[in-house]
Amino acid sequence: MTAPEEKSMTRREIGSWWSTGVIRIAPGEIEPRGYPVQELIGGASFVDTVWLMLRGDLPDPRQSRLLEAALVAAVDHGPQAPSIAAARMAATCGVGLNNAVATGVNLLGDVHGGAGQQCVELLERMAALRAEGATADRVAAEEVAGYRARGEYVPGFGHRFHPRDPRRDPLLGLVEQAVEEGVVPAGPLESALALEAALAEGRARPVPMNVDAATAVVYASLGFPAELARGLFVLSRSVGILAHAWEETGTGARIKGPLPRAVLAEYTGPSTRHVPADRRS
Repeated sequence: MTAPEEKSMTRREIGSWWSTGVIRIAPGEIEPRGYPVQELIGGASFVDTVWLMLRGDLPDPRQSRLLEAALVAAVDHGPQAPSIAAARMAATCGVGLNNAVATGVNLLGDVHGGAGQQCVELLERMAALRAEGATADRVAAEEVAGYRARGEYVPGFGHRFHPRDPRRDPLLGLVEQAVEEGVVPAGPLESALALEAALAEGRARPVPMNVDAATAVVYASLGFPAELARGLFVLSRSVGILAHAWEETGTGARIKGPLPRAVLAEYTGPSTRHVPADRRS
């Protein structure tokens, strides 16, 4: 932008550079989505405010309860989770708490942290096919067959640690109750259950939903788009990352690596060899 162009801009034009519908700020005034913050303080929960900031208005208390359940469910899964482990290691390296948390959050990608978004995308795809007249069971069978043919996992199903994820049943129970009360549509829950049944077909052991699919059912039922489902998972898991980073900070450990000091990583390279003498002279 040239100097003459800068001078010709009005204050309104300059202010529109970062125009936003999320919050209004003025001297002595803070209004997220049009609500005075002094009324939100004590009048809305944190989960209500998350909904407000993302969706533009305050949720029905039953919607808030369902969202809160999903956020609580994904808070933590132990120090073996890569995002948690990375944050704990960072906390021993002299960085600040915010840096440690950021280190953990930055590990939440497509593989570790992305299954919820991918499952919402799958549920959205199934919803579109069902809207054309296909049954949930038929669509689920075709989707599962497609994943198997590609050698891919169906996102949100099965768990490498839990035979049955303890977070599945309470979350789906709350969704089922919300469906009965008319708070959310039945489609996402029906589709997820159909996928679970299709995955179990012909197997001795079922492949139940894990927390990613269960929370995906919640987010899809509440109308959150797939990409926001990952954002909400990041928001939830940030609490666990913060707690672990803070705990590790209090241990006083320094430069704690991924393995105990007495254990060295297995070496798979060449055997010991020497630089030729003519190169060392």
